[in-house]
Parts: sequence; C-alpha cells; structure tokens
Amino acid sequence: MSLSAPTLLVQMNPTHQFKPVASKSRKTVRSSQCLEGRTSHSSKAVTVRTRTKPSRKQTRPQSSPVSLPCFRNTTILPPEFFQIDALDLAPRLLGKFLRRDDVVLQITEVEAYRPNDSACHGRFGVTARTAPVFGPGGHAYVYLCYGLHTMLNVVADKEGAGAAVLIRACAPVCGLETIQERRGQQTEKPILLTGPGKVGQALGITTEWSNHPLYTPGN
Repeated sequence: MSLSAPTLLVQMNPTHQFKPVASKSRKTVRSSQCLEGRTSHSSKAVTVRTRTKPSRKQTRPQSSPVSLPCFRNTTILPPEFFQIDALDLAPRLLGKFLRRDDVVLQITEVEAYRPNDSACHGRFGVTARTAPVFGPGGHAYVYLCYGLHTMLNVVADKEGAGAAVLIRACAPVCGLETIQERRGQQTEKPILLTGPGKVGQALGITTEWSNHPLYTPGN
C-alpha cells in the first residue's frame, strides 16, 4: 500500500474536547446504494454530531506517535480502539483526526450501522465489494455511491461482524488549499466538508483504499 494511505489520529494534548450531541430524528429514506447507519430497532437515522467545550484532563492512548508539520503531539489510534460495537465506536470517533498526505480533517459527524440493518451493506454477506466490512475493526471500507461519491467507512467490531461507521462530515485542520482544489470549492465555510462524499473527495481516496488498516502510518 502507498505511503499516502489515510490514517486515523488522536491529539495527545487537545485544546478542546468534543461532546456528542444527539441530532433531531429524521425519517429514513431507504437506499441500498447510498444511505448507511440505520439501527435495527428503529426506522430513524442514528446520527451523532459534536460541539466543543473547554478541555478537561484526558487519558493518553497507548498508540504510536506521528509528526505533522502543522499538527503535532498526535498518536495513531491502535487496532483495539476500533474493535467494539459500531454504536459504541461512533461517538468515540468524534473529534479524532483523519490524515492523508498534507490533509488533516477532524471528524465532526458520524453514522453507525450493523449487519442486521436493512440499509447496511453487510446484510448482503461477504462479496468482493463488501468483504472489507467483515474484516477486523480499524480497516477502511470505501465504496462508490451512485457512481459519483466516494464514501469512507471505518470498520467496527471483531472480524466477521460486518459493522462499520460512516464518516459523514469533518472540519479542515491542515491542507486547506489541497482540500479546496480537490473539492473544486474556494471556501472555508462548513459546507466544504459537510457530507460523506465531500469527505472522501477532500481526502482524495478511491475504492482501492477499501480494506486499508487505518491504524498504520501514512507518509
């Protein structure tokens, strides 16, 4: 795998911590091709958003350090961080950082889904396309939505579970010019990265990254 593969990071001494806030319920529009993150016990979407508040004492994770020119004191999240139920992993991903080449994004909105959910790709079982979803937690599952949008999911739980968390929105941290060029949009407003297809485009990923371990260093 190329050294420019995406990596999930956590900042060791953050200036803010992120508090999960439940979004307002909205009716689900079912689509096997695009929409993810529907729980088996409800027909409503389960979306988790964040807001910032002053930092408090925080335990440092046991993971590998990484150096970034514009973003220091970070560590790569270890494999065991991801190997929990998707509904538990989703809020833990809020405030974490995605890095690929000179681009760093902070995760602000996610959506969890399980294999017994009618909108989850895992319900199809193991196929050439869905095989990464059944891999160990911490790997990427990347698919193309409607042939246009590259959707990045973080595989959750143990190998064979078929669960994942969709990265729905982020905030830019580093590489704004690269993000704007990839997005074709010269703005710093939240609209730049609000939507899973926009996140995939900003990172410059393709479906070839599906099954890539996100706990390995990039460049």
